[in-house]
Amino acid sequence: MRDDSTKAPSSKRDPLRAWLRQARFFTEEVYSARYRGAIARARRDEDDLFMLLVFSEMMGIPNPAAYYTLELQPLLLERFHDWHTRMGMEHSPLDHFRCC
Repeated sequence: MRDDSTKAPSSKRDPLRAWLRQARFFTEEVYSARYRGAIARARRDEDDLFMLLVFSEMMGIPNPAAYYTLELQPLLLERFHDWHTRMGMEHSPLDHFRCC
């Protein structure tokens, strides 16, 4: 004779766990919804500062970390145009690099 009593409590808890997971997701969304814009602005500002750090040597600003950021330039070139227009520069600040 087989004892299936060990499976019954687990199957009864599954809907409760699913409901608790959804409730947790809902409360996190409700709490973070009002801060979503501020978090996005802070992340954009941080990304802008990082772009300035990566491309600063090319713009004539001394960069102590130029050796380490040099390999990141090809990865960030596709976002360069958006960055310099957001910073208020109509054209690329780099003499030898035209993106506009």
